[in-house]
Amino acid sequence: MNDKDQKQLGKTLWNIADQLRGAMNADDFRDYMLAFLFLRYLSDNYEAAAKKELGPDYPKLSADDTRVPLAVWYAANSSDAVEFEKQMRRKVHYVIKPEHLWASIVAQARRQSDDLLETLREGFKYIENESFQSTFNGLFSEINLGSEKLGRSHADKNKRLCEIIKEIARGLAEFSTEVDVLGDAYEYLIGEFAAGSGKKAGEFYTPQRISDILSAIVTLDSQAPETGTVKHLGSVFDFACGSGSLLLNVRKMVRKNQGTIGRIVGQEKNITTYNLARMNMLLHGVKDTEFEIYHGDTLLNDWDYLRETNPAKMPKFDAVVANPPFSYRWEPKEAMGEDVRFKNHGLAPKSAADFAFLLHGFHYLKDQGVMAIILPHGVLFRGGAEERIRTKLLTDGHIDTVIGLPANLFYSTGIPVCILVLKKCKKPDDVLFINAAEHFDKGKRQNTLSDAHIEKIVSTYQYRREEPRYAKRVSMARIAEEGYNLNISRYISTAVAEKEIDLHATHQHLVEIEKKIRAATQKHNAFLRELNLPALPGGKEQE
Repeated sequence: MNDKDQKQLGKTLWNIADQLRGAMNADDFRDYMLAFLFLRYLSDNYEAAAKKELGPDYPKLSADDTRVPLAVWYAANSSDAVEFEKQMRRKVHYVIKPEHLWASIVAQARRQSDDLLETLREGFKYIENESFQSTFNGLFSEINLGSEKLGRSHADKNKRLCEIIKEIARGLAEFSTEVDVLGDAYEYLIGEFAAGSGKKAGEFYTPQRISDILSAIVTLDSQAPETGTVKHLGSVFDFACGSGSLLLNVRKMVRKNQGTIGRIVGQEKNITTYNLARMNMLLHGVKDTEFEIYHGDTLLNDWDYLRETNPAKMPKFDAVVANPPFSYRWEPKEAMGEDVRFKNHGLAPKSAADFAFLLHGFHYLKDQGVMAIILPHGVLFRGGAEERIRTKLLTDGHIDTVIGLPANLFYSTGIPVCILVLKKCKKPDDVLFINAAEHFDKGKRQNTLSDAHIEKIVSTYQYRREEPRYAKRVSMARIAEEGYNLNISRYISTAVAEKEIDLHATHQHLVEIEKKIRAATQKHNAFLRELNLPALPGGKEQE
């Protein structure tokens, strides 16, 4: 399926969602829509693998047969089912029972089966606890199949679900059944739901174009940037991962350049978004053994995996990316002053946890790794505790690049933001400033960045190029003179110099204009004389 068809599929599904949600708000209906899309993906992928595994034994049914082929095979080969499922776990890493497959669910919806609601409950429970080698407890916890928004009675709820599932199935039937396409449709829908969620969208969605910049930065070969993207990224970490789109974008960029990626690790505090992220990983073909998303509070560092005190065993990552909540108010406990994440730099103020998030991610960065984080502009110049943290990071040589982005790029805020690039072993004794604030395409709801805008930012970072009014490498001595203030306007002037006026050339130009006026007046007066009319002043012939 081409890009145009993929976008059209997303639009078709969004239109269905818009029509069907009825009394539900967009956030509520999102969970149903995305869960069913996820089930469709798992089912398609599983059935394709089963067909390959069973070969000629895979049942061939007539076009008018509404049964599911796997259900037919199970009925005829019950004694072989256990061995078949073992093989499927080895091949696709999970198992779905025939009655829980999307095709089975759709068939029930079409005949208005009274058992649909219960079948869905059983199917979701099986996927959470038994399908995968890993358990995905609570994966569907946000999908309330008993919600009164579906209907008051059991029958009403069941009928409503039948309608929703039939419409989604109809929309999907218009397009190719390639399983990898559904991942893009899922991302499209997340973006559309984010657009309709206003400020709440910041909890789970990083705009694609900004995600592209961060992904490009951390996947460039930091040891030899001129060679392009790394061939293998051992691990990537996003400690405020939302729906996981940023992590997936890093993976996509590495794989696009024929590279490989190792462990994908994320953390998310919001339970709904945490479930979105887990579904998103699986839906994009990331095996359950290749990623780990943890539900917990990043600032409290309540994940045992990250709390390892032995430096030799503490997890470290090749790349850290993040779009944490901007200027989030927090309540740091007094003991946090001795926390290994903050001990060397100090605690961020209660009014803004921006540097607390940054230091958390930076703590888990490998010595040769790269970190790219989106933050509000205030971190560049605010005083007090933030100034002390910023100064320490600068004097230790950890801040590599500051990128100023345009305003109104996010669904959640209209303020301009910046990207900070950090490294533990930075080579140049300067900081690269990129002022991309005026380079964007204006949109109705949000401004956007084109491919050319992104390419300019990334290539400027990659080769540390300087360009008047756009990019400048600033020495640490100069930054020290400015009191370690990183406000971009202090180092890159955006003022356009007034054009110098050449007085001699201007005088000559005025003389020529005067000559032309006299010549035109003389010609006009000649016509007037022929008509015996009085001449105009200023047309006297010159000797």
